[in-house]
Amino acid sequence: MGILAAERKPGNIYEESLELHEKYHGKIEVFSKVPLATRHDLALAYTPGVAEVCRKIAKNRDCAYKYTLKANTIAIVTDGSRVLSLGNIGGVSAIPVMEGKALLFKKLAGIDAFPICFEGIHRDFADDIRNIAPVFGGIALEDIAAPKCFDLEEKLQDIGIPVMHDDQHGTAVVVLAALHNACRVTGKRFEDLNIVICGAGAAGIAITRMLKCIGYNPRIFRSVHDIRVCDSQGIITRHREGLYRNKYKFIIAEETNQSGREGTLADAMEGADVCIGVSIPGIITPGMVRAMNPDPIIFALAHPMPEIMPADAFRAGAAIVGTGRNDFPNQINYVLAFPGIFRGALDVHATGISDEMKVAAAHALASFVRFPRKDRLLPQILNRKVVKIVAAAVSSAAVESGCARTL
Repeated sequence: MGILAAERKPGNIYEESLELHEKYHGKIEVFSKVPLATRHDLALAYTPGVAEVCRKIAKNRDCAYKYTLKANTIAIVTDGSRVLSLGNIGGVSAIPVMEGKALLFKKLAGIDAFPICFEGIHRDFADDIRNIAPVFGGIALEDIAAPKCFDLEEKLQDIGIPVMHDDQHGTAVVVLAALHNACRVTGKRFEDLNIVICGAGAAGIAITRMLKCIGYNPRIFRSVHDIRVCDSQGIITRHREGLYRNKYKFIIAEETNQSGREGTLADAMEGADVCIGVSIPGIITPGMVRAMNPDPIIFALAHPMPEIMPADAFRAGAAIVGTGRNDFPNQINYVLAFPGIFRGALDVHATGISDEMKVAAAHALASFVRFPRKDRLLPQILNRKVVKIVAAAVSSAAVESGCARTL
């Protein structure tokens, strides 16, 4: 009955959400920080006084962090090509999601964020983002389809401010934190884990790269034993025909599946310790769970319906189950990561987000739960203390990794 009630709930939520958005015409607005009641107020905030502020910034561009909104403002950029589970619905249709993200940044981390939604982009729009970057202290890429999101993020790493695709790295950070605590609960050793990643899109590739240290510094990070990544065609292997067309899957093929196993998702899950789903609803069956090693860990993160329902996974022998939903225990959602990561980056006027900063965020998030349980691996999403702890760890890692800007 509990599961049926949870499945009925979104119907009411959808209607209530429509009413909310119609009532308020969106969820965010701009407020003035300074008075504008007298001519002197106007002279200070605008002309002629503002000219001196412009002169200061012209002499030293970093002064923008001191005198303008740049120090605490980010852009949430999308082309609407991969919005939630709705697919390619375009920039205009993506506005409500980006507004919601801006609301989370403000409420959880005190960051001013604004939606920048591109529409009808038929080219690489890295140059467009470069052109709007001067006013912002960071760029959050959001709901951009793979592999475009990988190329875009790569091309923007030299613009002097943090650029992060949350669907990738926010998800990977939270999964890493949850997995560390799942090991504490089950007694499994992180380094011994055999993991199956179900889904090779943005989140799946980022999770794999983090857990397998591809592109990360091994001196600061422990790698799991092995990972098998599955896409719609089955297990990704280095011998698959046409794999060269997607360089990111090619990298994954070279660095994972060391045993060279081939076949379907079911074949991949035989003898696995962990299955992380970032794919489609219902793709994992109880039989697949039963074929895993004893006390398997299942993170079924497809939204709104997971790859397997928790009750079905538990009946098949799962020791721990996490989903992306807030109406089941163990919500594993990137909302736990991105506000603190950007807060920490902005606090030190970071020039980018390093591997060390992401790993520090994951460890801070895991350590926040002193005594994890099988039904509580991570803190609650709306716990304001989480952002502070993650931000402090990220700021320290930024300084240590040379990403902090000295003004």
